[in-house]
Amino acid sequence: MDKKAYYIYNPATDNFERVYPTLKNRLKHWGGILLLAVAAGAVMFVVAYFGFASRTERELREENTRLRTQYNVLQRRVDASMKVMEQIRNRDDNFYRVMMQMEPMTVSRRNAGFDYERSYASMRGMSDDALIGNLTSQIDLLDRQLYSQSQSFDQLRRAAAEQRVKLDHVPGIFPISQEEVNISSGYGMRRDPVTGTRKQHDGIDFLAPVGTSVYATADGKVAVAERKGGFGNCVEIAHGFNYLTRYAHLSELLVEEGAEVKRGDLIGKVGSSGKSTTPHLHYEVIFKGEAENPINYFYLDLTPDDYAIMLQQAEDAGQVLD
Repeated sequence: MDKKAYYIYNPATDNFERVYPTLKNRLKHWGGILLLAVAAGAVMFVVAYFGFASRTERELREENTRLRTQYNVLQRRVDASMKVMEQIRNRDDNFYRVMMQMEPMTVSRRNAGFDYERSYASMRGMSDDALIGNLTSQIDLLDRQLYSQSQSFDQLRRAAAEQRVKLDHVPGIFPISQEEVNISSGYGMRRDPVTGTRKQHDGIDFLAPVGTSVYATADGKVAVAERKGGFGNCVEIAHGFNYLTRYAHLSELLVEEGAEVKRGDLIGKVGSSGKSTTPHLHYEVIFKGEAENPINYFYLDLTPDDYAIMLQQAEDAGQVLD
């Protein structure tokens, strides 16, 4: 390959003479070209870095803002759903389960065995968009469950209202004024005051002065209102739904057989008629022909703490008066 040549005018010969560049000149020439290329590359790098990088950063900021907005919306939905769930929990524990005499649900049962740690561990490798989508579907499911559960509770409330007639016919209060309640003997095996032998005592004896008012403990119809052997003057009320209550040793009978009575109606007065050693009221609750412990049928007059205290009093009271 021929070397690149230059022509220079020579006045002495009045002619253009050919001149070949030296090595130094050629190196300077190529060094300039290389320097120019490096400068051009640097310029292109700066433009690419600050131009395209800034664009990507803006896109990331916009995406982050969008995700934050979605997250805030979902957070508000979660907060609203949790408030509804808290209201449902309170209605369940403090109304329906109390009315039905059921124990409150445990935390484990309320969570339905949900394993939080395992569930969250499966989400740790998910992208932000996938997490948002997954959370959205879960919230939608929760909303549907909350709606269904609310509908179910409303049905229970209506059913409970329809059962009010039955509740009115189940014994639920003291047969004498709560302020005058003084248990002398509880339900169970007790010593007979006359024979001295131990036998089953089928009711509760309330020690009270003669003339103390005696009330019906539930709605029903008077089945007996007369003197009845060792019970003395006795009232028996058939409440329906297999319940019957007995009020014995009365001094006065204030109702007649066949009369319809409501819970809280005055039916007689405390006395000491029949087989009785002192004025008191003998009270029994009979379900399906079998005597039951009346202590379990004062739920409308007793708080859980009061019930525990009275249960202990009834266990400790061992002096049978009839």
